Amino acid sequence: MDGLHRRTLTGELVAEFLGTMVLILFGVGVVAQVVTGKDGLGGHDSIAWAWGLGVTFGVYVAARISGAHLNPAVTVALAVFKGFEWRKVLPYALVQTLGAFVAALIVRFAYADAIANVDPGHTIATQGIFSTLPGNGSLPISIGSAFLDQVIGTAILLFLILAVTDVRNSAPVQWMAPFIIGLIVVAIGMAWGANAGYAINPARDFGPRLASFLTGYGTAFEDQHGSLYFWVPIVAPLIGGLLGAGAYVGLVERYLPDDDEPNEVGEVAAGEPHAHPERASVS
Repeated sequence: MDGLHRRTLTGELVAEFLGTMVLILFGVGVVAQVVTGKDGLGGHDSIAWAWGLGVTFGVYVAARISGAHLNPAVTVALAVFKGFEWRKVLPYALVQTLGAFVAALIVRFAYADAIANVDPGHTIATQGIFSTLPGNGSLPISIGSAFLDQVIGTAILLFLILAVTDVRNSAPVQWMAPFIIGLIVVAIGMAWGANAGYAINPARDFGPRLASFLTGYGTAFEDQHGSLYFWVPIVAPLIGGLLGAGAYVGLVERYLPDDDEPNEVGEVAAGEPHAHPERASVS
């Protein structure tokens, strides 16, 4: 038995912490570079790609140990629809948020001089480095529209995550799944980024928001109009995740053939079903 290790809750929590930290190091880091850098250091496309790659790398870090949720909306949806243990939901959410918080602090201090150069008052002009705002702080988007946007974006995320990690539904091979999930996030960023900055993850938004508040951004919990906003990227993704996961389970999963039933081209579904579907690698 030497060399064999059993999963423990401690190990799972460490994996979720590290996986989420990796995600935020790339995601918040790229926004800091674009906002503070001169022309030529990237734009929206580089932001979308870096967030997606951050998801991919974070999933690779944590998938084998914890399932790589990296997102409380994913954790809650898997508890409701996939049998993930409810006793783990709050600990997972807390360490995901802590991982995002620590990563944001690293970015905050690494980019301190650059931020001070472009925004010495630490105003709404650079708050978007760390957390989302309606209309990305510039467009006239209402809180209601931003809320709806986050519900839709997170519903898309969970619907597609369940689709690409369901081995009964021609899922990609396991080593490829993190890359596909990263592409999902890239696509959401490219299509659903204008209204609310596509947080689609309560930990991703609140952890860095808190880090910025504690390091000089006194209005971090407000939007550009002074309205309390921090709750929107928390509540809306939780609702959206449940809607997206429920839609997949009710509209797709229930109609999938058994694993040994030939598909439309006469092949037998490949791969072994996950022994624990709630552990499918997701982010």
